[in-house]
Amino acid sequence: MPEFAWPWIFVLLPLPWLIWRVWKPVSPGQALRLPHASLSWGLGEHVSPRNAAPWLLALGWLSLLVAGARPQIVGPPQAQTRSGRAMMLAVDLSGSMETPDMVLGGQQLSRFGAVEAIANDFISRRSGDELGLVLFGTHAFLVTPLTYDLNAVRAQLQGAAVGLPGTQTAIGDAIAIAVKRLAALPQQARVLILLTDGVNNSGSISPRDAARAAKAAGVRVYTIGIGATRMTVPGLFGDSVINPSADLDADMLTYIAHETGGQFYRATDGNQLADAYRAIDALEPMPQQGPTFRPRHDLFRVPLAVAGVCLLFGLLWPRLKGASA
Repeated sequence: MPEFAWPWIFVLLPLPWLIWRVWKPVSPGQALRLPHASLSWGLGEHVSPRNAAPWLLALGWLSLLVAGARPQIVGPPQAQTRSGRAMMLAVDLSGSMETPDMVLGGQQLSRFGAVEAIANDFISRRSGDELGLVLFGTHAFLVTPLTYDLNAVRAQLQGAAVGLPGTQTAIGDAIAIAVKRLAALPQQARVLILLTDGVNNSGSISPRDAARAAKAAGVRVYTIGIGATRMTVPGLFGDSVINPSADLDADMLTYIAHETGGQFYRATDGNQLADAYRAIDALEPMPQQGPTFRPRHDLFRVPLAVAGVCLLFGLLWPRLKGASA
């Protein structure tokens, strides 16, 4: 059954009558001096039944009030998919993330290319979570605050560029920024996914201090160390095999995860990176049912259209009447 969202609007129903009473039109006999006293204005005491203008204007005003009161149909309760969980993604954009040592689907990708491809799928499956994005290099920046708009998070990640926040790695600062945002949300499961390929060599906060702050705030940190262990590079005297992840501080990432109740994952290729995201997805499952809400469908367009037609014809009625006479 339709109901009104703002029924108090109907207190304005007598407003045109009150305006007419306060600002009553001046009688022509008071405004003009006629040359002969015998001449007088023929003023009707009431509106002619054939004059439809007042009725059209009254109907238009009533329809306008009905539209302003926002008539709507309230649907049955429906379950929401929001989980109440807040999750931040912290992605390394230091210069080494351009290293092309990742393989995904048989294709050679840079580390950030693999992260972008896998993270997009992970983001799509977090419907119901609040997601945020922190990008870090020499400096750490909150790019997307916590939001249910997954498309916004995905767009910011796709628009990121390696080296934009600097070529070094400020892991501690990235954790601190994420923890500050997550700690502001009371009584919610707080999760941070930190992805990096290096060692902390920038920033004002050490990763261990940031991990202790995360633990105190109840934030679980899942760390992912990305980068292959073998890579063939051409040289002056032929090809040579190197370890492109020699600078990865796996011990530090393991400490951060264990200190905060999370886990550390090592991803040497795209498949292992996808496995890490799937494991985190399983450890942080979505609830089957969230809080309920009742959808509302507005019906104001019909009375608004009626009001426009009635007011238009009510104002033009004297001219239409004169043209037909």
